[in-house]
Amino acid sequence: MAPTNPNSEKILDFVVYKGNGIKGLVDTGIETVPDLYILPIEERLLPNNILPYDSIPVIDVSNWDDPKVKESICDAAGKWGFFQIINHGVPLHVLDAVKEAAHRFFGLPYEERNKYWAGNSPTDTVTLKTSFVPQAEAVLEWKDYLSFRCSPRDLESFPLWPPVCRRFADVMGDTTVDYRKYRLKKNLELQNSTHIYNCLMTVYRDEVVEYMENAKSVIRKLLEVLLEGLKVKQIDKAREYTLMGSPIVNLMYYPHCPNPDFTAGVRPHSDISTLTVLLQDDNGGLYVRATENDSWIHVLPINGALVINIGDILQIMSNDRYKSIEHRVVAKRSKDRVSVPIFVNPGPDAVFGPLPEVLESGEQPLYKEVVFSDYFKYFFSKKHDGKKSMDFARI
Repeated sequence: MAPTNPNSEKILDFVVYKGNGIKGLVDTGIETVPDLYILPIEERLLPNNILPYDSIPVIDVSNWDDPKVKESICDAAGKWGFFQIINHGVPLHVLDAVKEAAHRFFGLPYEERNKYWAGNSPTDTVTLKTSFVPQAEAVLEWKDYLSFRCSPRDLESFPLWPPVCRRFADVMGDTTVDYRKYRLKKNLELQNSTHIYNCLMTVYRDEVVEYMENAKSVIRKLLEVLLEGLKVKQIDKAREYTLMGSPIVNLMYYPHCPNPDFTAGVRPHSDISTLTVLLQDDNGGLYVRATENDSWIHVLPINGALVINIGDILQIMSNDRYKSIEHRVVAKRSKDRVSVPIFVNPGPDAVFGPLPEVLESGEQPLYKEVVFSDYFKYFFSKKHDGKKSMDFARI
């Protein structure tokens, strides 16, 4: 949506079309929020709409087989749509490393960041973007993000990903790397660790890949528990593709904002994923819609925790037993905020709808069957608008 304010047109050109992003605009030293980023008063998050004492559930998943743990997860998915998990098994150093990778990338000069701007990137598996869908938004969101497609096939292109998002691992001192997965040159494929010891002293470790690989078992266990709650006995290969065939990892960056009350890091929306697994930094700023009308709950950061939220896909598959809940992000006045969500998405051509196990008792479906790529395109054709995307699948 083209702005009518001439100054807004200049900012749109600088931020979006020249690929500077909101990071580049903040780096110019702006002291006020530009009109292009100012929300109407009725869309702002006001202090009296925040519930100060409520919080989403925090679940210790150190024993996934504990019936009480399973019950807590399914209850939280049905009532809140959001919960945090602790003792999940993803090492703290892996979580810290991927957050540091986000800061390193967005700390690069414009010329280096711009190499990965949408349309410039050497591979379509990694793209740098700003706001949400700037061409469809009258007011932009105060964020940039580097997006990685992380299906097994997509990971083959990781040598083209930003080098700053990698670190060197000492081969002699680090035996945790599966070296056979990595190519350091297009024509060099590492066959085994013996070959590496003979030829190389160091190997790249991509922190996004490492985070995704460590999170896979957590994602799998979460889905097994949630689908067991829907009377699904087993996740076979076909259903696995429908649940988690095309994951995406984003490095989200919300630079400090002169007046965060005027703007939105992310506007209210629900995710179109099956699940989202979110790693927060310690700055906070994530708010979840409460069960009370127009009230919001701040999701307080917990060191080492992962925030889990149900996506639209799982709400549809559960025929509304589980809920995808609106959430939003507010930037900080004096600090740069980062977060790292994994959007656990179906494969592009996967067809989803209410599960047969959910409908076997005669319950009527609330949603039709939909191809995920169609749902995905619809979601990204417009601004964030709450939960209206679900109308695309609703009967």
